[in-house]
Amino acid sequence: MKTSKAGRDAISGHEGVRLKAYRDSAGIWTIGVGHTAAAGPPKPVPGMTISQDECDDILSRDLEKFEAVIDAAVTVPLNQNEFDALVSLVFNIGGGAFGRSTVRRKLNAGDRAGAADAFLMWNKAGGRVVRGLTIRRKAERALFLS
Repeated sequence: MKTSKAGRDAISGHEGVRLKAYRDSAGIWTIGVGHTAAAGPPKPVPGMTISQDECDDILSRDLEKFEAVIDAAVTVPLNQNEFDALVSLVFNIGGGAFGRSTVRRKLNAGDRAGAADAFLMWNKAGGRVVRGLTIRRKAERALFLS
């Protein structure tokens, strides 16, 4: 399954789109839609700029990795909205965290409502609740349930 245009737009809205490299809240060089060197080329560096077309291409490559995580970790059929919500979550928390998550465990056990509620657990950074993450998780949960 592939992330839909609505899913891409949701991720872009949560992450923001920046065509000039910047340091994120953790001090990591980032460009485009939340792209860091950890996701693969290109490696964002100070002063780097990209075009909107390059940003879209980078996002497509990054999404392929997260889509593969969902395909490998989820054993139940998904509708497009569920898939898009899960890709958004994994884009933000990473594949390893998703693999260990209550979201994945409940979903694979057939408890979709429990999986949806478990999205809301992922609203902390450094052990503290972050308003922006709370907003994002509520939106992902709503998308998952729609």
